[in-house]
Amino acid sequence: MRENYSRVYETLRQGHTVNLSAFLLAWRTTSLPDREVIDALVHPAHAGPSPALQAALTQWPGSSYWSDEPDGRHLVLTRALTRRKERWGVHVALFLATLVTTTFAGAVLAGAIAYDNPLDLFTGTYPLPRHLVHAWTAGLVFSLPLLAILSCHELGHYLTARRYSLDVSPPYFIPVPLVPSFIGTMGAFIRLRTMLSDRRQLFDVGVAGPIAGFLVALPVLAVGLVLSHPLPGHGPSTGLLLGLDGETAVLGDSLVTLLLRWSTHGTAPALLVHPVAFAGWLGMFVTMLNLLPISQLDGGHILYAALPRWQQRIALGFWTLIIILGWYWRGWLYWGLLVLVLSRGRLGHPPVLDAQRPLPRCRTRRTRSGSCGTTSLTRSPPSLYLCTNQP
Repeated sequence: MRENYSRVYETLRQGHTVNLSAFLLAWRTTSLPDREVIDALVHPAHAGPSPALQAALTQWPGSSYWSDEPDGRHLVLTRALTRRKERWGVHVALFLATLVTTTFAGAVLAGAIAYDNPLDLFTGTYPLPRHLVHAWTAGLVFSLPLLAILSCHELGHYLTARRYSLDVSPPYFIPVPLVPSFIGTMGAFIRLRTMLSDRRQLFDVGVAGPIAGFLVALPVLAVGLVLSHPLPGHGPSTGLLLGLDGETAVLGDSLVTLLLRWSTHGTAPALLVHPVAFAGWLGMFVTMLNLLPISQLDGGHILYAALPRWQQRIALGFWTLIIILGWYWRGWLYWGLLVLVLSRGRLGHPPVLDAQRPLPRCRTRRTRSGSCGTTSLTRSPPSLYLCTNQP
């Protein structure tokens, strides 16, 4: 690293000057379309950091964090150069459309409208508007907790990216008609419209979504299971059962669902899940799906941040697994196709600006314990949330 690549100070709007060069031995500045990134080697006398440096950093108009490297403590400073004007109308329209489709799905789950012909609600078969209000109210019981989980998942990514001064879009929700999807959505996503500075940023942005979504899905699932009904004499079908238009779908169990089911209903062999419980179950499914270490999924971000050289090989193995699972449940192929579209067909992970900057040890440990632990808690062996219709 050479000195005097760029001056390291920023003139604030109040007219004060923050001059950080007195605390640094060397620095380099990288200008990206959306932000300026300064990688600075801090003088050992201020690497504590010193009170004077701490005071100066409080006035820095951007983000900052520390990195321990072989040549000393580095300070990574970022400030945004431009702010893109968001198309909030598109985001609001997609959210409202997803609210409608998931509410229709909830009305089907509640038995308020028929799955095979939901438009009967508007053709005079039902007494409008009273039945429309009933169907909408029944559907919100499912759609609101589901959208709360998806929103918190994406906001975890969004707020963490904004904390690092990254150019990131608000969440895009994906509405889907009841046919072919009986849940009304394929989830949501955000767009990172810039190159990330290092693997630390990639790790933090990637892991924030699953953590936030899981913390909301867990109480939703717990409340939903309390509202669910045991079916001790249901016959050969056991576990979590979802009633759908006269048929029953068997949902895969996970360690979380087994523990919650046992704590709420004891040893009841079968449980007819409430729509709220199904929303929580879907939240667990989304968490598990996103932790798969492929492409642009959260697990792919986390894996590349921790093991950049192994990411593509492991991803190819999981793509093979998804194709195999697609023979047993076509939904895996739909999810895989969506991931390919969002990642623009790339199997490998896009690079970061400085891949050589080491990932902090605490995050390396979290990669091994947190991701593996969350995946084992949310996935269901051996079916991996494979749903099969039972008469």
